Amino acid sequence: MEDQYKERQFVFLVVFVLTGLLLAGRAFQLQILSDSFRSRADAVAMSKVTHYPARGLIYDRNGKLLINNAPVYDLMVTYGQIRPDMDTMKFCQLLSITKEDFKLRLKKDFKRDKRFSKLKPFIFMDKISPEAFALFQESMYEFPGFFAQVRNIRSYPQPHAAHMLGYITEVTDKDIEKSEGAYVMGDYIGASGLELAYEKELKGVKGSKYVLKDNMGRDVGSFQDGKRDTLPVSGLDLISTVDIDLQAYAESLMVNKKGAVVAIEPKTGEILAFLSSPTYDPNLMVIDQDRGAAYMALQNDKNKPLFNRAIMAQYPPGSTFKATVGLIGMQMGAIGPETGWPCSGYYVNGGRDVRKCRGHAHPSNISIALQWSCNSYFFRTFKQIVDHYGYYNAGQGLDTMAYYLHSFGLGQKLGVDFPGEKTGRVPDSKYYDKMYPKAKGGWRSPTIISVGIGQGEVELTTIQMANVASIIANGGYYFIPHFVKGFKQGEKTLPPRVPYRKRIKVPIGNYYFPSVVAGMAAVIAHGTAGSSKIPDIPVAGKTGTVQNPHGEDHSTFIGFGPVDNPKIAIAVYVENAGGGGKFAAPISTLIMEKYLRGSISEARKRREKEMMEANLMEPKPKKVFVRPAGVPDSVQVDNTPVDAPVEEVLEGGNQ
Repeated sequence: MEDQYKERQFVFLVVFVLTGLLLAGRAFQLQILSDSFRSRADAVAMSKVTHYPARGLIYDRNGKLLINNAPVYDLMVTYGQIRPDMDTMKFCQLLSITKEDFKLRLKKDFKRDKRFSKLKPFIFMDKISPEAFALFQESMYEFPGFFAQVRNIRSYPQPHAAHMLGYITEVTDKDIEKSEGAYVMGDYIGASGLELAYEKELKGVKGSKYVLKDNMGRDVGSFQDGKRDTLPVSGLDLISTVDIDLQAYAESLMVNKKGAVVAIEPKTGEILAFLSSPTYDPNLMVIDQDRGAAYMALQNDKNKPLFNRAIMAQYPPGSTFKATVGLIGMQMGAIGPETGWPCSGYYVNGGRDVRKCRGHAHPSNISIALQWSCNSYFFRTFKQIVDHYGYYNAGQGLDTMAYYLHSFGLGQKLGVDFPGEKTGRVPDSKYYDKMYPKAKGGWRSPTIISVGIGQGEVELTTIQMANVASIIANGGYYFIPHFVKGFKQGEKTLPPRVPYRKRIKVPIGNYYFPSVVAGMAAVIAHGTAGSSKIPDIPVAGKTGTVQNPHGEDHSTFIGFGPVDNPKIAIAVYVENAGGGGKFAAPISTLIMEKYLRGSISEARKRREKEMMEANLMEPKPKKVFVRPAGVPDSVQVDNTPVDAPVEEVLEGGNQ
């Protein structure tokens, strides 16, 4: 029994000895032979290093690159690793900074500001160009504690479409707070244009690497052998609907002019050209050391080049509105396609208020009225609409009209995939009840008669006007105007959002559109825009002259072409340019011809040159009003604008 007990003791002793030897051997291997264990033993903190993704590129509809990525470098520093005896003078010379600047960049409130720590890296200097960084990189080994982090900023191969493309900027505290951890200090974010509209798709997904640090802030190895590390995922490339060649051409026509151009493919709602003038080279907004000065110069420019007139300016539409008034008038039964109204060169409103009109052929139907832009015809039509339920029930008639205008996308946001869209204004009975209280007499159809020709309180954006042209071109429907044609992820193409594929029908009978289209075709063939016709390509349009109490009237136009198979619809607004046939119409038809033919016909080269060279940036003095013939001095005459006289347009005068 005793021998058996001693034998058992011996077995236990052998097991303990062997276990101890194994543990000692493992400890020797880990502590003496293995660097990784020694590194982990020294580690006192873990740091997350962010790897930034490539931001998605942006292309035009034909595959031309509009926005590219370019590398810049952020020089990072870990304060606790800076060597006290480093050659500060050489360091500053390599980066072209002063010694005072060096000290200022390192001066952080490490005790109270949670963003900074002496053991964690922070940005010492950002936005260093590849050329400048290359000089520094050769000597970077001499400066422990400093390392580089590459970032992508934007570059613009095409110096066009600045308002459409937009730009990126550093995130604000508000951006960081709203992002719920998606952004941190120093990140870039879309600030305007498509960069902002499609930030989610373009930005990509950050990658990260977790690194162990010692008590001096030095890297001592990866955390968990890199199991938690992730690679960055590039953003989606955006294929836009814009034709950059057409965009560039439109910009050349609008040089030295204030206004906007929007061109749409009617059958899809895809935006072909979108510009606000004056514009600027998007390369001015590249993130570099000079951007701040460039931005301030643009912001302080009296012509407001940063203001996007294509989608934010709310203009009276002038006589371009007459086509819409005519369609609504026919739908409501106020007129028919063959309704005629008398016009003696002016319209008497309410007995003593005279509104002028041009001398033209008798407007025996709506087509002729549109061809010659007869004010009298559309004053009468508008009055019939508003008084549809009785003269003393004008509110109901106006609200019915407002309903139809809203169905055209007017007086509300269209839902364009673009930031900053304005609603315009469609006045209704509530609007005028507030403007003209019943206690002071209220309002009736004569009070607001100017709305009938696109004056008064009605206001539209240029993109809304282009959409109206699309609706008429399509015979009563539209797609929400949009900039996205699709996305690319490597070789894979992804479709855009669903809303832009939905056809929206306006509640106007299809049979009313042909007479309006015929009138608009006659405007170009031999009407108020007769000098703007395109050889061999029949197009349709409507001129507009908008009263401007502060100077020269504004020139506007909507149109589409070819008439029988519309491929482009357009709206052009040129401030302080006079009659609609003087600038807006020729600019519009030149853009249409460029898109449809690919070039400008020889017969129109002179017209093209006139448009490109015209300088309208300085407003001209207001024209002297001429009282209509036969109207006595005792009668009040409103200075209602009309399009330029037909003879003047056809002869090319005052261009």
